[in-house]
Amino acid sequence: MSYERDFAAASKGIPKGAGDRGYHHGDLRNGLLQAARAILEEESLSALTLRAVARKAGVSHAAPYRHFSSHEALLVELSTEGFDELRAAIGDAAKAQGSEADKIATIGAAYMRFVAQRPALARLMFGGQLPNRDQFPALEQKADSIGAEIGAALHDTALGLAVWSAVHGLAMLVLENVIDLGQRRSGLHVLPARAEIILRSLFATQRE
Repeated sequence: MSYERDFAAASKGIPKGAGDRGYHHGDLRNGLLQAARAILEEESLSALTLRAVARKAGVSHAAPYRHFSSHEALLVELSTEGFDELRAAIGDAAKAQGSEADKIATIGAAYMRFVAQRPALARLMFGGQLPNRDQFPALEQKADSIGAEIGAALHDTALGLAVWSAVHGLAMLVLENVIDLGQRRSGLHVLPARAEIILRSLFATQRE
C-alpha cells in the first residue's frame, strides 16, 4: 500500500471504542502510526501527543507506550518512515530514461511531490523539532541516504548533493511561503511540475 493510501485510511480514523483488543498482533503499532500521521498532517505538530494518538486510534492512553517510550520516540519513528518513503520515491523516479537533465527533473519532481503531499512530515524530518537527532544514529543515516540515493541515480556524488540542495531548498522556501510557485492560489499539488521546470532549466547545460 502506498503512503498516499495509508494516509487516506488514517484520515478516516479508527472507530472509537475499538479498544486495544481490537488489534491483531502487530496492528497496534501500525494503527498508532497511522493515527499519528493523520494528526500531523490534518492538525499540527503541537497537536501530536501520545494521548491524542491514542484517542485517534481508539485505544487506551497507555497503549502507545507499548511501542513508543516517549513522544520523541514517536517523532523519530515518523521521520524514519518518511525518509524511507522519500528514498523509495526517488529510487522509482531514477528508473526513468532520458538525459541527465531529464533524470534530474524527474527526481526533483518526485521529491517535491512527497513534500507537497506530506508537508508537515517534511518539516518534521528536516526541521528543528528533533533537537536531539544526533542521539539517533539510525535517523541520521536515513537522512544521509537521501543524498546518497540521488548521487547513485546520477552516478555522481557531488551532483547528487547539488540536486538535493537545490530541490530541498526550493521545497522549504515554498513551504514557508517565502516564494510563490503558484501554490498560494492553486495549492501544493502544482509544485512537482513547477520544480521539474526549474530544475531542468538549472541543470540543462551538458557537462563534459
